[in-house]
Amino acid sequence: MIAAGTDMSEAQELEQLRQSIDAIDQQIHELINQRAQCAQSVAEVKQKYAAPGESVVFYRPEREAQVLRKVMARNQGPLSDESVARLFREIMSQCLALEEPVKVAYLGPEGTFTQQAAIKHFGHAVVCQSQMSIADVFRDVESGCVQYGVVPVENSTEGVVTHTLDGFFESNLHICGEVTLRIHHHFMARGDAPITRIFSHAQSLGQCRLWLDQHYPGVERVAVSSNAEAARLASETPGTAAIAGEVAAELYQLEIRHAKIEDRPDNTTRFLIVGQQETLPSGDDKTSVMVSSRNQPGALYLLLEPFRQSGISLTRIETRPSRSGTWNYVFFIDFEGHRDDADIAPLLEQLQGLAADFKWLGSYPQAAL
Repeated sequence: MIAAGTDMSEAQELEQLRQSIDAIDQQIHELINQRAQCAQSVAEVKQKYAAPGESVVFYRPEREAQVLRKVMARNQGPLSDESVARLFREIMSQCLALEEPVKVAYLGPEGTFTQQAAIKHFGHAVVCQSQMSIADVFRDVESGCVQYGVVPVENSTEGVVTHTLDGFFESNLHICGEVTLRIHHHFMARGDAPITRIFSHAQSLGQCRLWLDQHYPGVERVAVSSNAEAARLASETPGTAAIAGEVAAELYQLEIRHAKIEDRPDNTTRFLIVGQQETLPSGDDKTSVMVSSRNQPGALYLLLEPFRQSGISLTRIETRPSRSGTWNYVFFIDFEGHRDDADIAPLLEQLQGLAADFKWLGSYPQAAL
């Protein structure tokens, strides 16, 4: 550091500071390489002790969540907790790729918010594979083409994504993690022709309904499979516009005419990470279950009463029509805790006894970022 009161020119002071930065960069670089070497050693140890024919699991969601929480807890600034965590997220991503590149299917095409969520959760070293439907994402993971899938499950403005919940009816995949993403929608187009049609995903049209009513009343709104697809269509069709994210605008070379048009500034979407592995406790976890009630008065009350008795907080409950008969329903319930926790295990046993059908979907770390 520069001593107080020294008689130096601006150029000399800057040069001294730059030399300090270079020296610190060298130390950081050496430490990152040491960390990468440790990651390689971890992979060697796992392979050494793996049983013959056993598939070695390199990615541990609970471990990464613990590391990110420690990073944010010890941070003293000036960088924000989230900024520092994002830096470490990328370091872990690159180190994990040395052990084994993680392959992830996401709801595409390229440029969707789901792809952004996948990169936020796994880092830029992840190998992303686009799929055109949530069902295709589930199938990719079940077949072993990829290790994990990323799918949207709920939005703070528009509510639940029913296709994702329905995917669990037939699937044996587990929820391995979650990630939340602040969603900013932009109004984009190419050329100067008057806008006669607006493309976007149905959820995004709903999240921008008031803005559209005010600025483009009477203009046709067309729901398509994704915001990225909306941007692609707008790039090829004169006189049309799309509502999508910044990545889609860059990808399809569209001009953002109006930025951040979502009706609610806190607009956030939650995504689930699905895979075949079960996740160990991280210390700050959620559990998701799917239960169907018996056809009797007070059925939902009976299912929820054990949570009150145990003092366990619900974080979400959704209802979907059951496939076993008309007017029968299935409840998707998220609550705090891991199924290996002492107070959660007896609760799950109690639920199984009360429900007509019961399915544990996963216990996983709450979103650290």
